[in-house]
Formats: sequence, structure tokens, C-alpha cells
Amino acid sequence: MAAVDSFCLLYREIARSCNCYMEALAVVGAWYTARKSITVICDFYNLVRLHFIPRLVSRPDLIKQYGRWAVVSGATDGIGRAYAEELADRGLNIILVSRNREKLQAVAQAIADTYHVETDILVANFSQGREIYGPIREALQDRDVGVLVNNVGVFYPCPQPFAQLSEDGLWDIININMAAASALVHMILPGMVARGRGAVVTISSGSCCKPTPQLAAYSASKAYLDHFSRALQYEYSSKGIFVQSLIPFYVATGSPDGFLHKCSWLAPSPKVYAHHAVATLGISKRTTGYWSHSIQFLFAQYMPEWLWVWGANFLLRSFRKEASSFVA
Repeated sequence: MAAVDSFCLLYREIARSCNCYMEALAVVGAWYTARKSITVICDFYNLVRLHFIPRLVSRPDLIKQYGRWAVVSGATDGIGRAYAEELADRGLNIILVSRNREKLQAVAQAIADTYHVETDILVANFSQGREIYGPIREALQDRDVGVLVNNVGVFYPCPQPFAQLSEDGLWDIININMAAASALVHMILPGMVARGRGAVVTISSGSCCKPTPQLAAYSASKAYLDHFSRALQYEYSSKGIFVQSLIPFYVATGSPDGFLHKCSWLAPSPKVYAHHAVATLGISKRTTGYWSHSIQFLFAQYMPEWLWVWGANFLLRSFRKEASSFVA
């Protein structure tokens, strides 16, 4: 009995001495909970502000805001073509840049006929390196380029370890994903600065959020584009230039048999994605461009890296299976 009384007395003394620490921990916990709650509320507000409110108001005049011509690289398929069509629908004249002349001519003619704007084409194979940029610079030097869309990019032939990637594939990622955007910005940005207006849109990827195994070089190249755009925004926003980093997640550009293609809200078509993404131009300097992608981005930001890696490996295994079955 004496031992029990002694234990109770000891417990009361310890509780009394720790009471101040418990109060401090309670304050810290309340502060952390309040901070996270405010962050969630702000994220939800930004989601509504970016992806829903712009659809309720009149569309801004992009020609007056930025300029008459838009340059879109990688413009014959997917997001690039859809983005060019969306800008043409806003009245901008379009310069399409890609490596296939026949495709460029067909897309340029289709845009001109549908949206009644001027179009022009520049044939450029960005995998060839530095020598291709001289003719591009000469062709653009007298144009009032108000919007530059850096969309051109190359993906892995299939998800694989870095050492299995061919040397040609590695240099294509460097020359097309990183060097092309850097060189185009370098030649077009001075004219925008001289005119005191312009917009640079660089399309990165959701894979830039965290290190992505089986896509090491690709995800790193997209992280470069994201950091490059964000740095440019800090450098040139005071000069009237709006620089936007677009971070799309999965967009349904490939075979319609994939499992993600069945979830249109999760993986929008290029046309739907571009319609939403252009609506964020001038509003957000860093965005996914689409409402469900923004939700995915928030989860990616808050999830631990090991969970991101596990999810990436699961999805990439699925893509490999789909690709192998499609080839078969």
C-alpha cells in the first residue's frame, strides 16, 4: 500500500512539473493545425480563382496585353497544337515550329481556315543542336512576338533505368527539352523587353515535382524548365514580361486504350487542357493549367518522397504493359 501511495505521489509530482511543457506543446500543436488549415484554405481558393472564376468573366484581349504574334514550338500534335489553336481562337497570329514540314503546313492551313488568322511555319529539328537557331532568329527578327510557348519535348521510348537509355536519346532530351526552350527565350525575350510587354509559357511536367525513377533524365529536364521559368519571372516581371511555368500531369495524347484515357476528368484531352491553361495566362506564374491536375499537384507536394516513388513505379509499370500490348 505504501508503495502504491508513493507511486501516486510521484506521478502527481511529475505531472505538476510537466504541466508547463504540456501547455507549450498544446500551443505548438494548435499553431501547426491552424497553419495547415490556412494553407488548405488558400490552396482551395487558388484552385477556384485559377480554374473556375476566369470562365465566368470575359476573356482578356491577349493581343492588346502581349502582342499580335505567338510562337509555338512542338506545334503539330498534342498540347502544342491545341495551345496554338486556343491562341488563334483569341485572335493571335501563329508561327508554328516543328521538324515535319508536311505536318506544319497542314496544321497551319487548318488553323488559318478555322480561326481566320495569319499563320507561318518554321521547320526546325531541335535535336541537331546549335546550328538550327540562326535561320529561326532571322525569321523572327521583324515579328511582334507577344507570346512564346515552349512546348517542344521528347519522352523516353519507354520508362527504363538511366543506363539503358541510348546516348542519342540522352542528347535528344538535352537538346530538345532544355536547350530549345533556353535558346528560343534568349532570342525572343530582348524584343519583348524592348516593347515592354510579352508572355513566355514553358510547359514542364508533373514529373518535375519529385525525383522520378525510370524517367531520371526526362524528369530532371522538366525540373530545369520549371526552375528556369520561375527565375525568369523574377528577373523580367518588372519589365512587363509575364513568365509562366505550366506543370501538366497526364494529358490524353496517346493511344485511347490506356486506363487513364477512360477518366477524362483526370486526364483531359489536349483541347480541353489548352482551353483551361490559356485561361490562366497572366494570372498564375506557376500552375498545372487544369483543375484536377492542381489537386494532383497538391497531393504530390505534401506526400513523402517514398510514396511518390512507389506511385511512379506503379504507373510506369502500367504504361510499359500497355505499350507492349499495343506493339504486340
